[in-house]
Amino acid sequence: MEPAGLCGFCPAGEAQPARYTCPRCNVPYCSLRCYRAHGACAEDFYRDQVLRELRGRSASPSRLAGALRRLREQRETEDEPEEAGLNTGPAPGGLSRLWGGLAPAEKAAFERLLSRGEAGKLLPPWRPWWWDRGAGPRLLEELDGAPSSEPAAPAEPVPGDAPRAYKPAVPPRIPALASLSRCPASPLVRFQLPNVLFAYAHTLALYHGGDDELLSDFCATLLGVSGALGAQQVFASAEEALLAAANVLETGEHPPGPLGTRGAMQEAARILLGEGPANQKGYTLAALGHLAQTLGRARKQVNAREERDRLFRARKKCQFLLAWTNENEAALTPLALDCTRAHRAHTVAAEEVAALTGELERLWGGSVPPAPRTLIEELPG
Repeated sequence: MEPAGLCGFCPAGEAQPARYTCPRCNVPYCSLRCYRAHGACAEDFYRDQVLRELRGRSASPSRLAGALRRLREQRETEDEPEEAGLNTGPAPGGLSRLWGGLAPAEKAAFERLLSRGEAGKLLPPWRPWWWDRGAGPRLLEELDGAPSSEPAAPAEPVPGDAPRAYKPAVPPRIPALASLSRCPASPLVRFQLPNVLFAYAHTLALYHGGDDELLSDFCATLLGVSGALGAQQVFASAEEALLAAANVLETGEHPPGPLGTRGAMQEAARILLGEGPANQKGYTLAALGHLAQTLGRARKQVNAREERDRLFRARKKCQFLLAWTNENEAALTPLALDCTRAHRAHTVAAEEVAALTGELERLWGGSVPPAPRTLIEELPG
């Protein structure tokens, strides 16, 4: 899209090229900050999306999750417009009356849900497909004979009667690893798996299983969290691979999601363990096949050459890992054990930080340290 002159909402003397157009009133602007500054369109646009999903009987859980997420991002982030879900297409029309039709008490209750981050309670529970047999959590605790430092359940409890997500099919034809590379696979290839599976579990949970309406957002999060897929990163250990993905969430580059960093580490280990010794690689193969298929579908919807190439490379990486996993099933148990140990170490570190923070706040009498006192003061001569 060609810039439409200079943005009229920038501070005087700092006007930037107007690269975007408001989806409601077609006013050109340069950034999310200026989009917000031009009036009530921004709030109405995202509020209407959420209300449409809340009132629509056929709305899927992931669509609602996406609408709520976009409203939260519109309020809290300073990212570029396309990252916050804005676009230059036609606006959804005639939905402002829905918000106006709510009683004051209903509006206040809805705003409280958003402000407290509790909007996810509006969604039905979602159960990861790799919990199909329920063996994963128990196997994790038995893996190295040590009791887990926290329950074998995700950060957000999932009811036992929650509908189970459909398990992706393992690709029927997986090429031989030798056919994909002229050279032997590097011994560091195995450490790509924890990084990719961490991002896979995190992204599925964040988008409530995924939805075609949010395909581009799903892939953007996936490639942003997984350095192995999004930046062709190489890792020297499973712990390094997990911490690289965890750091993306902890620094606020992407929302932590319902699993959090420790939960995503735990789920990566569960996928690596599979259904059991008889078919341990099955879950990892299904996850990688699902990723390759999803990235392929997303690439067909993208026009920008750079983004198409990025999705292509990520898909090729998934296909390579698929072939590697198919021929190296024995390596999955050590990787799962490494993930479990990293999860425990991360948990212990978080508990130590929380204890230290609590002690400091007790000494300070609050969350902010007291102002420094003057110990030596020069008297006037």
